[in-house]
Amino acid sequence: MVHTVSILGSTGSIGRQSLDVIRRLPEVRVAALTAGTDTERMARQCREFRPDLAVMATEEGARALKAAISDLPTQVSWGEAGLIQAAAFPESDCVITAVVGMVGLKPTLAAIRAGKRIGLANKETLVCAGELVMAEAEKHHVQIVPVDSEHSAIYQCLMGCGDRREVERLILTCSGGPFFGRSREELQTVTKADALKHPNWKMGAKITIDCATLMNKGLEVIEAMRLYRMPLDKVDVVIHRQSIVHSMVEFTDGAVMAQMGTPDMRLPIQLALTYPERLPSPVEKLDLIGCGPLTFQEPDLGAFPCLRLARDCARRGGTACAAMNGANEEAVAMFLRDEIGFYDIYHLVSRAVETVPFVNGPSLEEILEADRLARAAVRRLSQN
Repeated sequence: MVHTVSILGSTGSIGRQSLDVIRRLPEVRVAALTAGTDTERMARQCREFRPDLAVMATEEGARALKAAISDLPTQVSWGEAGLIQAAAFPESDCVITAVVGMVGLKPTLAAIRAGKRIGLANKETLVCAGELVMAEAEKHHVQIVPVDSEHSAIYQCLMGCGDRREVERLILTCSGGPFFGRSREELQTVTKADALKHPNWKMGAKITIDCATLMNKGLEVIEAMRLYRMPLDKVDVVIHRQSIVHSMVEFTDGAVMAQMGTPDMRLPIQLALTYPERLPSPVEKLDLIGCGPLTFQEPDLGAFPCLRLARDCARRGGTACAAMNGANEEAVAMFLRDEIGFYDIYHLVSRAVETVPFVNGPSLEEILEADRLARAAVRRLSQN
């Protein structure tokens, strides 16, 4: 169990739920918090948790926060340098990486190199640079405990499995998002408001849109490959509308282990902090009688081509995944600004990936360049 923690992205959905878990864990102290632009919420968090360090995305935000908490001893910083400072903060023994997107890569590497336990909620880190990140974690003997519900489920199912050759496949469950069952024709005119209505989970806007396109599940396939060192053909996806079975592991003898529970992110967050212990949590217990039938179906790759695209990029490897992720972040941001349509996300991402020069076995600099070029390609292509 950890005792001090830095939370990167404390004002977002995962960050807020992490703090809710910590309220019930008196053994855990918050050493550092980082946020984007929500100065008011960060000021309230600083007053409640009294971190040593608080970081905002911009210098302007940092000045506003410093004025708002001038009576506190909390040090205030900003920008990427501040984010990295929080990730490697000497007083922390665990870092929850709850920032969204590629911005989490450098801080995660800094935390690993500083020997911190990683509570990984930033899937883009492993999508874009999984081989590099996992090699650094192995080099520095750092434990990565996933916070995503699906990967936490797999992590729990693999507890006690010392030989990964016993694993036949990983089965990621997927709610299907708000558009399950709709045809490609029916999805042509869906809106941002439609896409943000997730049936089971309350999340930030970007990840909610990724769930609507099924790109989120594609990213999770790549993350599972990296985190558990599994080939692509041993990572499958099934639609499970109820979000009760969070994922499964099939073993070579045919046994299938599943982790089940109510759809509440506080359970995997708490496990990341208390592992290898399990403690009472605020999560509502699963009512097996009341939860109703549990169903499983194949995803519709015709209606949701982003999942197929992600698997294609995973198969290709190299900088393909970084290019796809960067293009997707840019396209989703445009969709959220009502600048493009729902299927434009897929079309722009797939075309952008084709334009970015492919590099096999890339360095960190080459990964960052692929991300930059893909974003620029989406902006350029959207004007055509």
